[in-house]
Amino acid sequence: MHSVDVVIIVVYLILMVVIGWVVAKLAAKNPESYFLAGKKLPWYIIGIAHGSSGIDVTGTMWFVTMLFVYGVKATWLLWIWPLFNMVFRMVYLGAWVRRSNVLTGAEWMRTRFGYSLGAELAYISVVVYALVSVVGFLSYAFQGMGKFTKPFLPWENVSEYTYATIIMLVTGVYCVVGGMYSVVMNDIIQYALIVVAAIVVASVAIVLTTPEQIMSLVPAGWDHLFFGWRLDLDWSNLIPEINRKIFESPPTGDGYSLYMFFIMMLFFKGVLVSVAGPTPNYAIQHVLSTRSPREAALENMMMAVVSLGPRFLLIAGIAVLGLVFFSPDLAAMGTKVDFEKILPHVVNKYLPVGGKGLILAGLLAAFMSTYVSTVNSAAAYVVNDIYKRYINPNATGRRYVVLGYIASCVVILVGIAFGFVTGSVHKVTEWIANSLVPAFVVPNVLKWHWWRFNGYGFFAGMVAGTVTALIYVLLKEPAVAAVAGFSTASFNPVVAFLVILALSCLASIVVCLLTAPEGDDVLKSFYRTVRPWGFWQPIFQKLRAENPNFQKNRDLGRDMFNVAVGLVWQVSMVTLPIYLVIQQYGRMWLSLAVFAATSLILKFTWYDRLGPGEMYLSE
Repeated sequence: MHSVDVVIIVVYLILMVVIGWVVAKLAAKNPESYFLAGKKLPWYIIGIAHGSSGIDVTGTMWFVTMLFVYGVKATWLLWIWPLFNMVFRMVYLGAWVRRSNVLTGAEWMRTRFGYSLGAELAYISVVVYALVSVVGFLSYAFQGMGKFTKPFLPWENVSEYTYATIIMLVTGVYCVVGGMYSVVMNDIIQYALIVVAAIVVASVAIVLTTPEQIMSLVPAGWDHLFFGWRLDLDWSNLIPEINRKIFESPPTGDGYSLYMFFIMMLFFKGVLVSVAGPTPNYAIQHVLSTRSPREAALENMMMAVVSLGPRFLLIAGIAVLGLVFFSPDLAAMGTKVDFEKILPHVVNKYLPVGGKGLILAGLLAAFMSTYVSTVNSAAAYVVNDIYKRYINPNATGRRYVVLGYIASCVVILVGIAFGFVTGSVHKVTEWIANSLVPAFVVPNVLKWHWWRFNGYGFFAGMVAGTVTALIYVLLKEPAVAAVAGFSTASFNPVVAFLVILALSCLASIVVCLLTAPEGDDVLKSFYRTVRPWGFWQPIFQKLRAENPNFQKNRDLGRDMFNVAVGLVWQVSMVTLPIYLVIQQYGRMWLSLAVFAATSLILKFTWYDRLGPGEMYLSE
């Protein structure tokens, strides 16, 4: 690297150390300060932080691969996470979550199920799921950081795992002392770096390439957003190995040839996951750290804007430079082609002096952002939902903060340990998206929308889903599969998702119906406070008997309309920077027009309906 690039990175790291030292005193006041920054930060700051937390090295590396292989159609693969869930939180779910006024997702279970034995089990199941998912996300971050860092450092005999371990341990110091304040401050700086880096990379891609060059290196239809029943992208005359990736079933390929069917499955899954609400990790921590339900809605709007435009400007720039300049290298790899090398190779070879330092600092910041957010959320569960709940509920605030330090350290070490045994970025991505996430879906959809659902049903659904997800990932290991008599080729991720979902659903409903509902006081308090729509008529009638002026939430139709508009709004924010970088300006202007039109609609149907302190004036 040039000395200018080195200076940029060193200055960034020093700045992070200084910030960690400055905010340590603020974070150490009490658990709420450490885990939620005292619930004093404005919505736009938390929104930028939340959006920045979602921009990580590993996810960026994964989507560069998807855009390279599938072209603009890869936009629809965002339903894998699903990245579109922020629209659901923006429109209504963010406010529903924030009305509970609690510290963690597990503590939120008290709002819904009270303090019965079933509620206790539901509480424990969320804690366990949160910790399991945190370990998964940390191993995911570990893989991406190792692969990204190695090409830039001079010691060839040092493994990528060693680099990842060193970076995670160094970042851990900053993470541990600053808590949520560190999360937010790093996110703000990271976002500024990513915006600058994205502009630099996109500019380089536009200057060094032409539309004709790009289109000569991709199959027909690569630049189209929409598609038919089959994918119909033929790379055989360009990089033949990509055809194997597209058309062969896992584990040798993605198995996406029936693209319409696959995207329909992703949409089905994505809507279910989105309706379930934020997962019990940093997603819910950001929502809970806002100052009011109204600001929770606005925070998710800001997150959507922040996390899409600059991120996909960066991704498109890297993918285009990879197509034009790295395609021969990929083709030369033959059957051992590694698409995860595109990002580090492009950054290392084709950025100007200073540009490399900016993007390295930005992507390092992106790693730190996601990493510290994840660790902070895990420590919150350990301290608030295990130690405070079951061991020492009367400890001083200082003791809870110190335990937060210790818990953060342990979580970091466990994440590193699991990172060593995972295979690749794509492997961890697949497990999180197709196995762990569906374990969360059914019980969390039912908890919002069905009054009869109880803590026992929630516990049963979470346990059935999580255990099945863990069994699935174990059986996919070749050594375990051989002992069990299975072939790893038989494990299709779509089938796995459906099996996990079905078992979780069956356990949730059967156990719920075999046990008594929660008490009326708990259900009335939840319905009165959170105000969901859904199957709550018996509870509504009881509240109406007590107060004839009580009104139910009648906003289902408007909420679903705003979600539909919001999804189109989000897609336009993804396609706009992609079409800009591949220099198809007609489609870029069309994307901009769609973005403007949907923004105007949401202004009247969503934003103007936000009251001063609550989500809707009608409530």
